[in-house]
Amino acid sequence: MAIDPDRALALRMPELAQNYTERDAILYALGIGFGHDSTDPGQLGFVYEQGLKAVPTMAVVLGETMDWVHDPGLGMDVNQSLHGEERVILHRPLAPQGRVVGQTRVIGLADKGPGRGALVHSRKELRDAGTGALIATTLRTAFARADGGFGGLHGERPAPLPAVPDRAPDLFCDLPTLQQSALIYRLSGDRIPLHADPAVARAAGFERPILHGLCSLGIACHAILRLVCGYDPDRIAEIGCRFSAPVYPGETLRVELWRDWQAVQFRARVAERQVIVLSNGHATLRE
Repeated sequence: MAIDPDRALALRMPELAQNYTERDAILYALGIGFGHDSTDPGQLGFVYEQGLKAVPTMAVVLGETMDWVHDPGLGMDVNQSLHGEERVILHRPLAPQGRVVGQTRVIGLADKGPGRGALVHSRKELRDAGTGALIATTLRTAFARADGGFGGLHGERPAPLPAVPDRAPDLFCDLPTLQQSALIYRLSGDRIPLHADPAVARAAGFERPILHGLCSLGIACHAILRLVCGYDPDRIAEIGCRFSAPVYPGETLRVELWRDWQAVQFRARVAERQVIVLSNGHATLRE
């Protein structure tokens, strides 16, 4: 079934207000693997309430609603859709607790042709519920594998993410996931069955439930915090990547970085299979 691009662009999702607490910030950090070394003071800063800090990529789960993808008039098969790209722009540092409002809308669609699927681009603005100040903007691309055939480009198309340099990385680190990582991460809000239900995963063509792409992005953010930011989350102004291949819970991600002053490029591969799972990664750092 083809997506209806006019209906998608006309959708006006209601604002979603959310109170989040230090417990939510800790749960998110645990879901992306912080605390696997429980004696590392850098990691403890994100999972222990004394002087708690928020991981910048937590902005992706705050004020977030995916209800629009279930609109029957949209024509999108959710169980055949995959996360393609994500970009997070932090307009100000993210607090470890607060009240926020998220506003999401579809901003563009690109047909890849009948039988080849389509790209669906959306944008969320996350604001402080009290002041209205813009905290973060997230740009998301979903690959609707079963929903091409509506023809052409409609609306906006985000700027392409840059390819990583054609040379050896400057830095890298290995970060593990747990067999239960997807089950922990989904408690932060992403309850799509693909990441928990073996039958749904098999129907989508995977041997078992896969890790959320946004969980992998959070792991890459951890690597950047660890390798170049001294675990200071306020230094990350923007981060984004393409999700190139699935990660299975329990695998280890080797995150590779290229540093050029305030710009960082990155990719990640599954160490056990040597498969690149995050590509075209880019982050901008504050002084």
